[in-house]
Amino acid sequence: MSSSEWTNSLINWFEANCRTLPWRDEPTPYRVLVSEFMLQQTQVATVVPYFNRFMEKYPTIDDLAAADMDSVVKLWEGLGYYSRARHLYQCAQEIKRLGCFPENPAELVKLPGIGNYTAAAISSIAFGGHYPVVDGNVLRIRSRMAADETLIDSDAAKHRHYQELLGLMADIGNPSYFNQAMMELGALICHPNKPDCGHCPVKAFCKAFASGSPQDFPKKRKKAPVPHYHVAVAVIYDGERFLILKRGEDQMLGGLWEFPGGKLETGETSEEAVVREVREETGLEITLGKEIAVVRHSYSHFKITMHAFSCVISGDSRKINTDRPHCWISLSEIQNYAFPKANHKIFEALQANA
Repeated sequence: MSSSEWTNSLINWFEANCRTLPWRDEPTPYRVLVSEFMLQQTQVATVVPYFNRFMEKYPTIDDLAAADMDSVVKLWEGLGYYSRARHLYQCAQEIKRLGCFPENPAELVKLPGIGNYTAAAISSIAFGGHYPVVDGNVLRIRSRMAADETLIDSDAAKHRHYQELLGLMADIGNPSYFNQAMMELGALICHPNKPDCGHCPVKAFCKAFASGSPQDFPKKRKKAPVPHYHVAVAVIYDGERFLILKRGEDQMLGGLWEFPGGKLETGETSEEAVVREVREETGLEITLGKEIAVVRHSYSHFKITMHAFSCVISGDSRKINTDRPHCWISLSEIQNYAFPKANHKIFEALQANA
């Protein structure tokens, strides 16, 4: 069977079954750019409302370039991976400086936060460029089609599958639909654990399906255990207001605000840790009150249990000794600042006790 048979079958399936998504309705370069940034490491259902709100506030790339970073991060709040928001904002400013939107992946990868996958997606979907997108979904599909015994995350597998797809692209009339079809197939049919082979448009071309054990592919390394950290934070009150600090742009969750605190050290209790962390971060001495909340939250590569304590300043000095931006806010002002999702669970506890 020729390659055109399975690619045509795939594209025909996509045209008949693709989901209606806001960035597909009007695939301008800017809308594709925003959607591709949001879709990195994030499910489509989660992205759709964020994308719509983003387009409402920043309908053009000029609107985004003219915004301020804090407003962009605030609008991104809850979507996670906040470096994406900062890079997207920087992209808009750089494209405005260039005076045109780059079309070629070689030029697109020079923009902040854009790697090979995102560059190929933008080039093919927005401009019709004949460049394949290769992410986890695509690698899984190609691995199953070939019953590939190579580890899916190996450089050899990635390079081979990319080169094979690149060779196919020259003969594909609609590279945008082909790339989107591969993404859609991975999302809707070729699931990681339970592939829906009965509805797969390319099962006749799939060696893993023919083997009778498609779930045995792709071949993966055994995952390491997910680390679990205990964290203690302080809600330090001064009257009705409490102290928040801003995370550095180069940190995880960079640019977001948070309560002072940090990880427990070996042998420490939560109470001991929060007193030490506040002293180290702010120079303040505090008196602990009651534990407000215990929050359990999962990130992509680790989990935390966060203990939040109500506190007041106990030392003679009220001077805050930190280079980090900081301020005192009331509970009614939290909507003006962007916080990690775990902190919002603390706000719920504060509001319940207000």
